[in-house]
Amino acid sequence: MIKVIDARYLADFQVALKFSDDREGTFDGRLLLARSGSLLEPLRNESYFQRLFIDSGALCWPNGLELSPSRLYETCHLLETA
Repeated sequence: MIKVIDARYLADFQVALKFSDDREGTFDGRLLLARSGSLLEPLRNESYFQRLFIDSGALCWPNGLELSPSRLYETCHLLETA
C-alpha cells in the first residue's frame, strides 16, 4: 500500500510529496479547491493550507480533511526518476 512519507509546501497551493516507493511528485491544491465542500473552505486561506501534515500515510489538515495517499499518487505530477 502506497503512503505519503513527506510533504512540503512549495507556494501557490503546490505541495511536494514523497511516497513510500521513493517516487516524488507535486500535488496541485488548486484543483482540489476548485471543488466545493465545507472542509475545503478553510483551505482557501493559503496560510491555513500550509498547515498540512501527514497522518498514517495520508495528507491531512487540522479541520479533519484527509486525502488518500493512493489517490494522490494517481493524480499528482510524479517526477521522472533517472
